[in-house]
Amino acid sequence: MLAHNVEIRTARFEDLEQIIEINRRSLPENYSYDYFVYHLRDFGDLFLVASIKENDKEKIVGYVMNRIEIGLSNFGFSLTKKGHVISIAVLEEYRRLGIGFSLMKHTIERFKKYNISEVYLEVRVTNYPAINLYKKLNFEIVKVTPNYYSDGEDAYIMSLRLKEAKK
Repeated sequence: MLAHNVEIRTARFEDLEQIIEINRRSLPENYSYDYFVYHLRDFGDLFLVASIKENDKEKIVGYVMNRIEIGLSNFGFSLTKKGHVISIAVLEEYRRLGIGFSLMKHTIERFKKYNISEVYLEVRVTNYPAINLYKKLNFEIVKVTPNYYSDGEDAYIMSLRLKEAKK
């Protein structure tokens, strides 16, 4: 269940400091400032944050960074327009409140507006909470990429067909 005071909205440039802090605190994969700027500039409508009000100030507690790509379908051999979930993170003290689920639901709805036929992401094979979240959203494991992460851990490629997308 989503905490009632959490708002999901499009990220803004003034959010970047908090977003980068969440990335650093939550994930072993840390991206450069320029990488975040690129996604916010070029795919801004697909870069979402979860925010709360704390002492009359907005606090970002989670984010999801996405982009659109053209590539081979994870469900066949055709070229397709795909949504790629690059990074999602929620501060540890705000996990298990439905924030990650809500960020992903909003992401899927945004991708549908762009006539995306599928959404995919990479996830560590040992990240069971994330894998379970994605399965709840009907993502399926389509392959394993050995040594995907810098520490040598494998990644699952998980993908979701968007049946509503037009061919």
